[in-house]
Amino acid sequence: MKRLILAVTIFSSIFNKAQYVPKNISEEDTKKAKEWVDKTYNQLSEDQKLGQLFIVALYTNKGINHIQEIRNLVTQEQIGGLILMQDDAAMEINLVNEFQSRSKVPMMIGMDAEWGLFQRIAKAYKLPWAITLGAIQDEKLVYDMAAKIAADCKRMGINWDFAPVVDVNTNPSNPIIGNRSFGSDVNNVIKKASSYSHGLQDNNILAAIKHFPGHGDTSADSHYDLPLVDHKIDRLDQIELAPYKNLIKEGIGGVMVAHLYVPALEKEANVPASISKSIITDLLKNKLGYKGLIITDALNMGAVANRYQPGQLDALAFKAGNDIMLFSQGVKEGKRLIAEGLSKGEISKDRLGESVKKILLTKYYLGLNKYENKNPENIIVDINNASHQQLVQGLYENALTLLKDDKQLLPLKSTDKIYYLPLEEAPYNTFANVLKSNLNVEVITTSQLNKLSKNSKLIIGVHKDNTTAYKPYKISETSKQIILKAAKSNQVILDIFGSPYALRDLDTTDISTVLVSYENNDDSQKASVNGLIGKTKISGRLPVLVNDTWQFGAGSTLETK
Repeated sequence: MKRLILAVTIFSSIFNKAQYVPKNISEEDTKKAKEWVDKTYNQLSEDQKLGQLFIVALYTNKGINHIQEIRNLVTQEQIGGLILMQDDAAMEINLVNEFQSRSKVPMMIGMDAEWGLFQRIAKAYKLPWAITLGAIQDEKLVYDMAAKIAADCKRMGINWDFAPVVDVNTNPSNPIIGNRSFGSDVNNVIKKASSYSHGLQDNNILAAIKHFPGHGDTSADSHYDLPLVDHKIDRLDQIELAPYKNLIKEGIGGVMVAHLYVPALEKEANVPASISKSIITDLLKNKLGYKGLIITDALNMGAVANRYQPGQLDALAFKAGNDIMLFSQGVKEGKRLIAEGLSKGEISKDRLGESVKKILLTKYYLGLNKYENKNPENIIVDINNASHQQLVQGLYENALTLLKDDKQLLPLKSTDKIYYLPLEEAPYNTFANVLKSNLNVEVITTSQLNKLSKNSKLIIGVHKDNTTAYKPYKISETSKQIILKAAKSNQVILDIFGSPYALRDLDTTDISTVLVSYENNDDSQKASVNGLIGKTKISGRLPVLVNDTWQFGAGSTLETK
């Protein structure tokens, strides 16, 4: 009888303090949710309950054998969900429809869609990275972008966007976070992440703030090795943990735990946070009071996959306090080891019930109890169209950051003769063409610099390769020397199409005007021209501490003409 009372108490606690609850939910809907969870849970065998703890990856570019392997996991192991990877949207929809029909319990379908579905589906529309959003002063625009991502997710049958990143990027050399972070300022990260998360969840797509307890000051990439975060408790509390302490009060549905070694939080040497009971259960659940779904970072990442066997890793992650093991490489063995722990009393039945009921309740709140097949027809048009372009154009325009304009060269006038010099490795033709359609501009090469008259107006575009979020941001020594030499005798407008960290070791004293456009693509280049000519207002502020000259919040406003 005591066990029954305890089980009821645990469920009541989970239910009443559920982290994600849809907006405007009625008392009747709350009652129906409880009934559905109770009924579904009681119909599951222990093995089926264990299956709910696992999410595996589905690729459409790995061949039929891979797809059959996932089909077997869905039918035989009754897994709780899928994470959609590359690359065929229509094929993914068809497979999700099929797999949902084969699953006794509707599956959670997730995706890494930090900058939209483009992160995994190349034919989707590319939305801005978090660092770009970090520069925007109107959080409503960040909300609008997340709402658009939510609509695209719904179209695909996706219920969970593993975003946003809430790591405070205090290390400019961070190889994996960088552009994926809203910046180096805690409060700015919190505000932007809040807007992004609610933009998803207000539209019934679950968010997952990541990577707990904070991946912003790392010099190793956890995809390959185990990063060390060697800060004292006070620093962790003020920087790394601060976004979580604030955001979990706002009903964010998921927290993703990183593969990091944090000695101040985990006393055993080289134990990753993702399998640390001290970090997940003691800190995140008990001390911070988080009640939502706790999910590991991908378990195929080198930081953990190189150290633990598949299955063993899953069992360690569950014992530490995770509800869901993401990107599991060993579902069957993981289930066996967890079941073994249950039979030996190393894991309580209540612990399993807690996680499974949280998962089921979230699935109900996401509408998965009434799953309807998605239609693959016209999917690319639906996730890549003019509405995306219009939204993205506005985002880039609002992110533009004018760091200095000493000689008040902006906005540029159509009557002026202006030269444009593109530097670095990435495409620039859109910028050049839009400039020429609005101004009297001549595109030149480095060899033509010496032919310019003294005090010529010269735009220098630093076009960094932004095909992925992980490309190096540094300006080459050759380009830096060209910029500095040109600034000695010309009125230079330096436009950075890349991370603002590109300015770290560039002396901008003699450069009249410095503009940061953040990314190098057609939309950002068009937005940059609109700002330069005064067609749109420039209002962005620097989202990161670059150096002593360019600190967080730097930037000035330039009104439209």
